[in-house]
Amino acid sequence: MDLENQQRVKDLAEKHGAENIVVIVGAAEAESAALAAETVRLGDPTFAGPLTGVQLGLEVYHAVEPEFKDVVDEDIYDDQIGMMEMVLDVDEIIEAMHDVRDAE
Repeated sequence: MDLENQQRVKDLAEKHGAENIVVIVGAAEAESAALAAETVRLGDPTFAGPLTGVQLGLEVYHAVEPEFKDVVDEDIYDDQIGMMEMVLDVDEIIEAMHDVRDAE
């Protein structure tokens, strides 16, 4: 997650409260998705951005996870994400996201 997006997430969490924020990531690789998830939950592990040492504890999901997919309009999901879902390693992404959420 780049520094600008880290600052946006931090500002939104401060403005609206972390309990009111859900982050949806769309990284194409499990490792990138997990890094973004860890950043918004536990702080920037690279120690380079605004979330360094800031544990927001935000809920975070990947766009291909059932927790997200099941709550959005099926036609919109298919139109916007369906093609990518066919080329991504969905199982690996889901496992990585669960690992981050279960790490605490």
